Amino acid sequence: MTRAASTRYPVLDGFDRAILRIVQRDNKTPQRTIAEAVNLSAAAVQRRIAALEDAGIITRNVAIVEPAAAGMAITSIVEVHLIDERSSTVDSAKARFRDAPEVQQCYYVTGGISFILVIVVPDLAAYEAITRRLFAQDEAVASFRSLIALDRVKIGSELVIPPDDRLSTRR
Repeated sequence: MTRAASTRYPVLDGFDRAILRIVQRDNKTPQRTIAEAVNLSAAAVQRRIAALEDAGIITRNVAIVEPAAAGMAITSIVEVHLIDERSSTVDSAKARFRDAPEVQQCYYVTGGISFILVIVVPDLAAYEAITRRLFAQDEAVASFRSLIALDRVKIGSELVIPPDDRLSTRR
């Protein structure tokens, strides 16, 4: 579960940012390799990674699996419109979407749409079943629109972390 946008995080320094850029590309990079790349000791890198995890900045360490290799041939991006935006309606939808393993990503958004979901399933029969379960049978869902992906051009597993400009002004 992600933290609310209002959550305060510790300020990241240049070392933290450099470490994050490396572990986002490959979280199995040996700490001694990271240490050499960022000019710290392996022990310092280990402490910083543990602190980043404890602070909720590193939220999980995962493997990204090719959907087709796992027999998941259909990826759909779904716009969901709720009947209203009352907190009870939104919270219920968030819980339902969070609990559905087919829902790979879920965003509560502005702009006339309530949610954007990314759903991955093995075939169209499974897709129809999930749309019935999550949308058609739910009275809180006013409507939904499915966009079936033809090709996965890019997936974003790396957050762009800018350099810490404040380090260049420190003495």
